[in-house]
Amino acid sequence: MDESRRVLPRIGDWAGMRAGFRWRVPAKFNIAERCCESWARRAPGRAAVTHIGADGSRTVWTYGQLKRASDGLAASFRARGVARGDRVAVLLAQSPEVLVTHMAVYKLGAVILPLFTLFGPDALRYRLADSGARALVTDAANLDKVIALQSDLPELDEIYCLDGGAPPVRDFLAEIAAGHGIEPVDTAADDPALLIYTSGTTGDPKGVLHAHRFLLGHLPSMEAHHEGYPMVGDVGWTPADWAWIGGLMDMALPCLYYGVPQVSHRMRKFDPDFAFRLIRDEGLRNLFLPPTALKLMRQAAAPAGLDVRSVGSGGEALGADLLDWGRSVLGAPVNELYGQTECNLSLASCHGSMRVKPGSMGQAVPGFDVAVIDREGHEAAPGEVGEIAVRTGNPVMFLRYWNKPGKTAERFAGGWMRTGDLGRRDDEGYFWYVSRDDDVITSSGYRIGPVEIENCLTGHPDVVMAAVVGVPDPVRTEAVKAFVVVRDGAGPGLEAALIARVRDRVSPHVAPRMVERVEALPMTATGKIMRRALRDRV
Repeated sequence: MDESRRVLPRIGDWAGMRAGFRWRVPAKFNIAERCCESWARRAPGRAAVTHIGADGSRTVWTYGQLKRASDGLAASFRARGVARGDRVAVLLAQSPEVLVTHMAVYKLGAVILPLFTLFGPDALRYRLADSGARALVTDAANLDKVIALQSDLPELDEIYCLDGGAPPVRDFLAEIAAGHGIEPVDTAADDPALLIYTSGTTGDPKGVLHAHRFLLGHLPSMEAHHEGYPMVGDVGWTPADWAWIGGLMDMALPCLYYGVPQVSHRMRKFDPDFAFRLIRDEGLRNLFLPPTALKLMRQAAAPAGLDVRSVGSGGEALGADLLDWGRSVLGAPVNELYGQTECNLSLASCHGSMRVKPGSMGQAVPGFDVAVIDREGHEAAPGEVGEIAVRTGNPVMFLRYWNKPGKTAERFAGGWMRTGDLGRRDDEGYFWYVSRDDDVITSSGYRIGPVEIENCLTGHPDVVMAAVVGVPDPVRTEAVKAFVVVRDGAGPGLEAALIARVRDRVSPHVAPRMVERVEALPMTATGKIMRRALRDRV
């Protein structure tokens, strides 16, 4: 492995890594140059990504192939007028062509706009119109819904389709084959590179604009929570879509940066049995598994022959039961991560370099200054609940919200970026998540966060997923209500058992007054539970 690309020592305690860390951000930096061009010059035959098709086919893309394909696509974009700063959308499921599009856009100094293939027309229309995207890359499965929107998108001039298409749709494969070598433009580290929209559980989604440097901001956490990453034999995979910052920046682009081979697969609906087989058959060693994936995998039978070395998870807090399951079944500790689209991977709980406190978010990652602040922006005392905030000045921090200067200004106060998440910090520097600011339940004078209750509920063997919200109560202001997805065959009496479980294992004052079984929970495209939708329902 290329040691020159590492930013942390191979072995070290967390406090030592934090004390000795300094950011090294060059004035000039381009993601495509570092993730594609540099490897293509040194090792063009090195495997970059292996795609497993729905039919079981296996296709390996090398760095040389990734360079040639992205050169051709970049040349085609440039010939059609795409220039520095223009937005180019990619509406594809996890596949090598997603990475080809990313590299082509970065080479031009343009801005990539990742989009989920599960987006419906309203979601696509809003993001494409708000961003002013000039070009879009998609496939036959998604082409019709894009064509149907084109009359509403006057700035969308060019559409490329992986599966060909009649003019004016351009044939992606023909375009990448016709191009010649192209040098990436000379971008500054602070130049815009990526526009990724928040999931929009409240209000309109916000376009989060990131610079090329934000890739560098992910490296300390990657090396820490994958414990010595990269190592010889490492192979990465995540079921998280690369249109989400978790899938893209917690696995896909860092793998390319370090030269670690990775696997891509189009999984429209997560299948835990298939996931286990893929991990075994492809020898996957480094995983980013969102909490939903872990909870579903816990319901399946793990095959023999797994060789997992490291697991990261983020998006929702994990309970002690799920952490114990991960270590015993996957064979590696699950290291929890915290971040947001605006500022990712700022906290981590890593078994290899710190004493892990179950239920804690861990400590600030080397290079990050994280605090709990009050409404005036002052740091709260240890143990006090306040808003988790990250000090500005590190490379992973977003540039601004697209077309929303007022919303950008609201995010910052006194040198801190406010996360909107409530938490507390103990006297040893560990952070504890309480709730989203708008998910707090006020009951009988208590401010109750849902996560601890949900972790307790999902620790029951009959509960697959759970969500907790506050519902109006004439005496208590709000009462705690739980919605649960249960395994097939769960018998009667479960509701009372779950209430007793929370009362006994957490506290009587947070125990649900009501438990309702549901077939599924409302989720954002990134796999987060939409508690607001449940509150609206009741």
